[in-house]
Amino acid sequence: MAGHDESHVHPVSLYTHTLWWLMALLVATVVAGYIPNVPNWLGVVIALTIAVWKATIVIMNFMHVRFSGKLAWLFAGAGFFWLLIMLAFAFADYVSRPWEPFHGWPE
Repeated sequence: MAGHDESHVHPVSLYTHTLWWLMALLVATVVAGYIPNVPNWLGVVIALTIAVWKATIVIMNFMHVRFSGKLAWLFAGAGFFWLLIMLAFAFADYVSRPWEPFHGWPE
């Protein structure tokens, strides 16, 4: 790569810690899915929050953004911001549609 002469040597412990964090967040996602009497919107918020944590861990460690320059941080942040914009449009479309009542299957 142009302007990038040095290579980063990452210890194996970085990858094992990443693995254990991702496994712990996987268990947290499954446990959050089985919590009784939680409103649907809260379950979605919990699941998306855990998913953003997992994505951040993967981006920082496996895509090496943690060890990159400010420009890589800028583009990673811009990507997250773009994702938030797209999710906001999707949720706005979902919320703005009217619900049709469903009375069950015809017999």
